[in-house]
Amino acid sequence: MIALRFSKCVVIFAFLVPSVCALDTFIAAVYEHAVILPNRTEKPVSKEEALLLMNKNIDVLEKAVKLAAKQGAHIIVTPEDGIYGWVFTRESIDPYLEDIPAPEVNWIPCRDPQRFGYTPVQERLSCLAKDNSIYVVANIGDKKPCNASDPHCPPDGRYQYNTDVVFDSKGRLVARYHKGVESMPQKRSKCITMTWKQRAANCCQS
Repeated sequence: MIALRFSKCVVIFAFLVPSVCALDTFIAAVYEHAVILPNRTEKPVSKEEALLLMNKNIDVLEKAVKLAAKQGAHIIVTPEDGIYGWVFTRESIDPYLEDIPAPEVNWIPCRDPQRFGYTPVQERLSCLAKDNSIYVVANIGDKKPCNASDPHCPPDGRYQYNTDVVFDSKGRLVARYHKGVESMPQKRSKCITMTWKQRAANCCQS
């Protein structure tokens, strides 16, 4: 884990967590670990099995969060794909995804975990932030249902997003950033950043 002391605000953190930047200085911890990966499979596992694996990785992150907080960090940034890895198809990633609401809803999952349905990962990340009085930045997956009235709705009826979230030191969800936009098969001429390991290099050319 690398702890960094910042004077004033760095652009990326100013975007994610404006209230941290109210401080004259703040300490940020950046953490990386060897992610525990699921078995490669084309078939989705149960939600219970997916959560079991995610909790193993969050157990590792929990130690880093506690250590960072003890060392005086105000915010910790955890790894890309650090909660469940990257060995998925569109179908097999589904059990690992949660509905992540917009930050404007003023939600602390640690206190009200059922408000937006099944959200155990958001609940646990929220509690890590709240219990250790530290901002937590994490990379998880968001899914949003859609239907035929939306001309861009994928055939499986949901949008899937590789998403960064931020919980403040009270456990409140304060930022949600969809790192890629969902595929739109009807517009293949548009350069699209896909979710789950299909990066800009794979964008279609006009």
